[in-house]
Amino acid sequence: MTATKAQQRAVNKYMKENYDEIKVRTDKGKKEKIKAHAESRGESVNAFINRAIDETMGRDQQ
Repeated sequence: MTATKAQQRAVNKYMKENYDEIKVRTDKGKKEKIKAHAESRGESVNAFINRAIDETMGRDQQ
């Protein structure tokens, strides 16, 4: 089922109010490796990247 224009506007508004976006660039081919790794752990790419950031920032604070 396709979202109506009103539904898409509501989603866009929610995303803008509740999330920040960061664009990440990687070398050609690395995206698929990241995706495969995330899937092997039952995560989305977004969840994997957020976990990696949180774990690294936690280690850096020690």
